[in-house]
Parts: sequence; structure tokens; C-alpha cells
Amino acid sequence: MDKTPHASNEGALASAHRTFNTEIAALQALDARLDDSFEQAVSMVLACQGRVVVTGIGKSGHIAKKIAATLASTGTPAFFMHGAEAIHGDLGMLTRQDIVLAISYSGTAHELLTVLSVIKRMGARLISITGNPQSALARNADLHLDAHVAQEACPLNLAPTASTTAALVLGDAIAVACLEARGFSREDFARSHPGGALGRRLLTFVRDVMRQGDALPIVQAGTPVPEALVVMSSKGMGMAIVLDEDSKPVGIFTDGDLRRLIARDGDIRPLRVVDGMSRHPKTIGPAALAVEAATLMDAGRLNQMLVVDESGLLLGALHMHDLLAAKVI
Repeated sequence: MDKTPHASNEGALASAHRTFNTEIAALQALDARLDDSFEQAVSMVLACQGRVVVTGIGKSGHIAKKIAATLASTGTPAFFMHGAEAIHGDLGMLTRQDIVLAISYSGTAHELLTVLSVIKRMGARLISITGNPQSALARNADLHLDAHVAQEACPLNLAPTASTTAALVLGDAIAVACLEARGFSREDFARSHPGGALGRRLLTFVRDVMRQGDALPIVQAGTPVPEALVVMSSKGMGMAIVLDEDSKPVGIFTDGDLRRLIARDGDIRPLRVVDGMSRHPKTIGPAALAVEAATLMDAGRLNQMLVVDESGLLLGALHMHDLLAAKVI
């Protein structure tokens, strides 16, 4: 006989709705009782001269790890310290300038209570998040945040579910309040996430991706078109950059210019680049964001763009493929 449990779609959906509603109710109750303690916690974190050390054990430890990561990525130096490892040497990571954010729903986690005296002697400050304001952890903290929930989403009222959600949201709320108080910007966020898409978009400059030096297909206005084609083919940018005697770009000669020249004159062998080049090419500075160059190129339906300094001297060139390779678009 098959004893594998099978849930009907109707039963699974009903269970999901109960879980959602239980956790939503817990968050609404938490929201309703927020008071000055939350503001004080934010002020403590903002004034911290060290790091916020977030600690917990079990499911609360998982929540603590996520809160530490959110704080660190939004402008508040923070790290996670495992509650069990703390009493076996990791307390050495603490300094008196730090704030410890300890999470335990019962407020009686043995590992966290063990480190209380060490934290106090060291002079570090302690914020606790518990579901029991009368617990030892709550009473011995410099500040306590009440994360009590009426019931867990678990039908046995045993598995931490609504309570861990409440603690997580409290931590997120602290991080966001600190972010807003500091004026933390998209650029600041990008610096904490240089490997992500936003980091690439906001930290990659034109100078980082432009082609320069020998990689540039440079010709003069008087260069014969057949010679210019050889330069274009060897550099693989689909164009030749036309410079004057002062090394300032006066035009570009593209694949499109070549087609138009052939359609107009037929035989291109006696022609010079100046006879078919596109004048007044679009340019950008090296300190501009690469994503800005991509936006301008896309708006102008351009595959290439020249990079010049403030005096108009050629520094490099961009191809749309370069921006795609840099993953800024």
C-alpha cells in the first residue's frame, strides 16, 4: 500500500492561505505596537562606531544571517556571529564599539545568555529581538524589541514560522530606516554589489570599456577608400575614424557609408574617404557611465561612438558589442 502523503490542490491552497493570513496578521500586530524602542534602536545603529554583530541560534540564526547581510549591503557595517561559535572563540571578533543584535524568540537561548556577561564587561551595547519581554535576554539588553506573535503558522504551533517572519521584518525595517537616514543612494548600493547588474551599470565607465591605441581604425580624410577598407577590416569595428592633422575626429567612415558610396558612384577605387564619410560623429567623454553611452547609441541607432577629451582629441572608441560584452546593457 502506498503510504506516500498526497495533498489535494484544494487542501494545499487552503494551507497556503492559512499560512499567509497567519503571518500577515502577525506583521500587522507587530506594526501596530511599534513604539519609541524602534526609533531608539535605529538611533543606536546610526551612532555605532563599530559594526553591528547579529547573532542567533537555530532558525533565529538563519534570520540573523540574512539581517546582517541586508545591513551590510545597505550602508551599515555588519556581520553574522553564530550563537554557538561565539562561546567557542568567535567573541574575539567583538569590540567595545560594536552593537550586538541578538535574536531569540524565547529569549532563553543558552548560547546567547552565556555571552551576555562578556558583552557587558566588554562595554558593547546589546539590542535584543525576542517574543518574550520578560525573558533574561530581553531584560539584560540595553534595548529590547518585542517580536511576539499570537501563533505560529505551523498548525502544531511549534515550528518557527510567523515568529521568524516577524524578526526578519524588524531587521529589514532597521536596515531600511538606517539606509534612508544616511541618504544611501543607488550608487552606494552599486559599490556594495560590484558583481551584480546594477553594480556593472553604475560603476562601469566609458574609459573602462573603450578601445584605444592600436585597436582603433584610424585614417586621414585623404586616405583612398580601398585602403580605408583594409583598416576597417583589420580592426573589426565596422568603421574607420577620420582624423585631421591635430588628431581630432572630423568624421567616420562606416559600412553604411561604403554602401551609399557604391550606390552613388559605382567605382570606389579612385575615391577618398572624405568623399563619403559621415561628418560630425557623435562623441562622449571617458568619465561618462558606459550605460549612458549605451543609451545615446541606442537613441541614435548607432553601433559606434567616439571617445574624446575636453579639447576634442580622440581617446578611444566604443562599439555596441563592447557594451554588451561588459554586460552594462
